[in-house]
Amino acid sequence: YFPMRSITAGVLNYLKIPMSNFSHGPKDQAPFVLGRQVLGIDICYEDVFGEEIIRQLPDATVLANFTNDAWWGESLGPQQHLQIAQARSIETGRELLRVTNTGVTAVIDHRGYIVTQAPQFSKTVLRAEIHGRKGSTPYSRWGNLPFVILCLVILALCVKSTSARLKT
Repeated sequence: YFPMRSITAGVLNYLKIPMSNFSHGPKDQAPFVLGRQVLGIDICYEDVFGEEIIRQLPDATVLANFTNDAWWGESLGPQQHLQIAQARSIETGRELLRVTNTGVTAVIDHRGYIVTQAPQFSKTVLRAEIHGRKGSTPYSRWGNLPFVILCLVILALCVKSTSARLKT
């Protein structure tokens, strides 16, 4: 997908870049239904942003993350990315299916525990029973709002404390 296609079309046509004519889909798409489960899907590093994930709730009964962790190499990045996925499971109260090419493929339960995982850098088929869950958690209801309010209260207290000291 190339933004501003009307401006870049001449250059793209001249360069003959393959598959350069993709376009984005509709903003609000129906969730993906697989059997009796509704999948909330995110791609690659989108699972880092909890507020993005909760937009798919309450419809989604299971979360799925498809990611390319190859660029991390043999660093701790894939493990950290897995831990981020565990946090999303806890925040949403949903099981999460994590599929990677070189990272850690895993099934995570609604409490953030790893049910099963594949060794990194391996071709493996994982099998697990997925139940799907409905309902909401405090985070899925309010997102980051309580944290933002807490930060504003702390900021207000700091300003008040500073102004009180300046008056004396």
